[in-house]
Amino acid sequence: MGIFNELRSRMAEALGDQELPRLTPDLTINIAFYVGDQVIALDFAEGGAEISGEISAPQVTVRATADAWEQVLMTPPPATFHSFTALQLANPLFEIAGSPLDLAKARPALERVFELVVTSPEMKAERAQRDLRQIRGQYAVVDIDDVPHEIYYEEAGEGVPVLFLHTAGADSRQFMPQLADTELAKSYRLIAVDLPFHGRSMPPLTWDGAPYKLTASLYLKWCTAMLEQVVREKAIVAGGSMGAAMSLVLAAERPEHILGIVAIEPPFRSKGRRNPYQHNVNVHGSLHNSAYVRGIMSPLSPAGERRRSSWIYSQGAPGVYPGDLSFYSDEFDGAATAPRIDPSRTPVALLSGDYDYSATPADGAKLAELIPGCLHLVMGGLGHFPMCEHPNFFRSYLVKGLDFVRQAAR
Repeated sequence: MGIFNELRSRMAEALGDQELPRLTPDLTINIAFYVGDQVIALDFAEGGAEISGEISAPQVTVRATADAWEQVLMTPPPATFHSFTALQLANPLFEIAGSPLDLAKARPALERVFELVVTSPEMKAERAQRDLRQIRGQYAVVDIDDVPHEIYYEEAGEGVPVLFLHTAGADSRQFMPQLADTELAKSYRLIAVDLPFHGRSMPPLTWDGAPYKLTASLYLKWCTAMLEQVVREKAIVAGGSMGAAMSLVLAAERPEHILGIVAIEPPFRSKGRRNPYQHNVNVHGSLHNSAYVRGIMSPLSPAGERRRSSWIYSQGAPGVYPGDLSFYSDEFDGAATAPRIDPSRTPVALLSGDYDYSATPADGAKLAELIPGCLHLVMGGLGHFPMCEHPNFFRSYLVKGLDFVRQAAR
């Protein structure tokens, strides 16, 4: 059929998607996709969209050679060819043009269209036995710098404590599959917290309404308080993304509180994750931020799980996601943190998904070089949120990481 005609055909079919109208309320924008000199135009207006071959002044353009587009159409596509935001942030073969505001408004539409254009077989994995009834949710009043914080957390199982730390802008629901895992609960006391300002943990009553900004110092205080006042014993810390970065900080700064760490999608330096439209009155933050993270998941993960993972990001309080990225994207430096970890005292497991362009397998390898004797596993076919975007496929990697830490900590 040819690359241009195949891409046009897939885009035309994508416009009949029932989810697209939910993601594009009142969107009016013209988007041009160039395959060499040939163009496909998508016109969004009045709650609908149509495709054409002519456009006079597109507000957003996506341009690449036929060879580059061919990789998008592969089954499955290589990493960084699998989503719009991957093309924009991590793929030099694609030229993305448009005002930052227009790109932000169009992102939910573009991410969904690319999800439909990309064809990937779902990775199969044995389904874990899960029982949500074993999860116990409760609040604890945690004292942090003499200020009471009402912290929501969930717990399941008995045994070696595992404290799960969620990603930037999210909450503990990301670890619901792990807390419901009946086999894990036989060996581990599984604990997942909503950090202050996240999920069901409210801001402290002393908060004056100023912009939220997370720093390494503040985050370290939060986690130390959780370990001391909620967990109340040494634990394995298993954090994702921002939580992975903090698990490394804890290993370097508070080894006396932990048995070891399992860093899920650990960054080396994750610059460029901030976007001015993550919190901006001109853009629907819930639509934009949930689309922004859709682009960092694997196309091989089940669509329903990916949709749930992005749903969490549609519910974050205004300013919290970019406020978290002040730590994750601006401040954290693996080159400075990793050498301060004593792996003989604090075992370290690093789990890197190969579709993750924020915390890549190469990032994990750099960290591993600085932490002698650590375990580094590359999770083929997984993205930035493996614990919730494909919990069944992720399970074996998590078990290997936990087993490694548990055995090394004896």
